[in-house]
Amino acid sequence: MKQKNILDSRDRLAQRLPDPTQIARGTLLRRTIRHARGCSKCRAGGGHPVWVLTVTYPGGKTRQFSIRREQRTQVQQWVRNYQRLKEGLEAISELNHELLRP
Repeated sequence: MKQKNILDSRDRLAQRLPDPTQIARGTLLRRTIRHARGCSKCRAGGGHPVWVLTVTYPGGKTRQFSIRREQRTQVQQWVRNYQRLKEGLEAISELNHELLRP
């Protein structure tokens, strides 16, 4: 690929990247919480469904953020944006590698 084409491709990729302020790394999960005692719904086996954003950090440490129902759509979009941004940066990096070749 010629250098001009590589630069054009890189610019197009960069323009399609999502806004980096609208990202969240992690996995959005639906979990069921059950209380140990005192809850008739849990005693009956139902539990309480909740949304959780799970993020794993270096060293294996994991954090979970409880997500309110009204935040779920926004968090889903942020997680998708993070994946799109990561994929776009990888593609741009590959094009930059092409520019380094003689």
